[in-house]
Amino acid sequence: MKRVVITGMAAITALGDSAEAILKRLKTTQNTIIYMQEWEKYEGLLTRLAAPIAHFEEKKLYHRRQLRSMGRVAALATKASEMALENAGLKDNPMIQDGRMGIAYGSSSGSPEALSHLMNTRFNNNIKGINANTYLRMMPQTAPVNVGVFLGLKGRILTTNSACTSGSQGIGYAYEAVKYGIQPMMLGGGAEELDITQAAVFDTLFATSCRNNEPHLSPRPFDQDRDGLVIGEGASTFVLEELEHAKARGATILAEIVGFYTNSDGVHITQPNADTMTIALQSALTSANLKPTDIGYINAHGTATERGDIAESTATYRVFGKKTPMSSLKSYIGHTLGACGAIEAYISLQMMQENWFCPTLNLTEIDPQCAPLDYIQNQGREIQTDYIMSNNFAFGGINTALIFKRWQEE
Repeated sequence: MKRVVITGMAAITALGDSAEAILKRLKTTQNTIIYMQEWEKYEGLLTRLAAPIAHFEEKKLYHRRQLRSMGRVAALATKASEMALENAGLKDNPMIQDGRMGIAYGSSSGSPEALSHLMNTRFNNNIKGINANTYLRMMPQTAPVNVGVFLGLKGRILTTNSACTSGSQGIGYAYEAVKYGIQPMMLGGGAEELDITQAAVFDTLFATSCRNNEPHLSPRPFDQDRDGLVIGEGASTFVLEELEHAKARGATILAEIVGFYTNSDGVHITQPNADTMTIALQSALTSANLKPTDIGYINAHGTATERGDIAESTATYRVFGKKTPMSSLKSYIGHTLGACGAIEAYISLQMMQENWFCPTLNLTEIDPQCAPLDYIQNQGREIQTDYIMSNNFAFGGINTALIFKRWQEE
């Protein structure tokens, strides 16, 4: 089995696009949640909160011909992948187009806007608004396929269309493809575009935050006064390489992936299960040959939903006890759905390099139903560690855990 290192990574988030911008914003302990005035027209919608990326305009980044098959989700994925390849020194290198590089990438869905055009056919009895590219923008594999075509990748494509674990499975399956010698290089990650339909879905489950007049106070992961999640958007891409391949081309190594595990509850589609979550966390440690005490920080999924917070904290406590520091980045950028696993892993790695980890915002009174963990509250914490874990859990009962190691020159 091969050792797998990260030689490039990038993210597009509401906090910013660069590591410097993101860390600076985290240290202000202010979130990016806003009131969405344009959502006022939707009758019956309870939430008006979201975390959009105001500065990302795909029409200014790509030519109209390039955008024919891309909705916003695919454009976000493509731009993040370009940025990651540039970070890895591979953007214009022909080796990414000779079959050596593949991609494992996902989103919760294709572009909802394109899907709405298709659905108009059913409701309006005509095909107005549909064109030859409508399906290409809405298909589940739109993000990895568009990235692959744009960059000319000829390796394998894996579509991780698995809701909130799309991004973490994207990284995990890319890791396995390199680890087992299938590809020497992979892109891995996830993307999501913000759309009213996503908020409406969680609204019907009474899972969205309705603090519409207090966007700075929501979401509130693990807090007894939480009232639900807030939808966000973004993308993050990792460049993974086999260690010797990276060394041979003189790449700068940013970190190493040493553990990954994913499983499913097999019980209920929308109610998380602490037992199988526990297995996922412990199995990731086993795959990395690590003890719980080796992990210096845990990036929590932390959706600010009651069932999710309680189940996750219970599983984390069973494996780690109360000593390992943990926080949730969703309190800053909302729930970016298919992108969250990749974005949160990216930010966690940046924090590890900084030896500083952010607190969970708005966590003023820990829910007594949650396990007694070391939730980082109020202010960030200086932590020196060589290992961090990033966890995500999705509809369908899908659980993931990734373990990253600080890179030290050998």
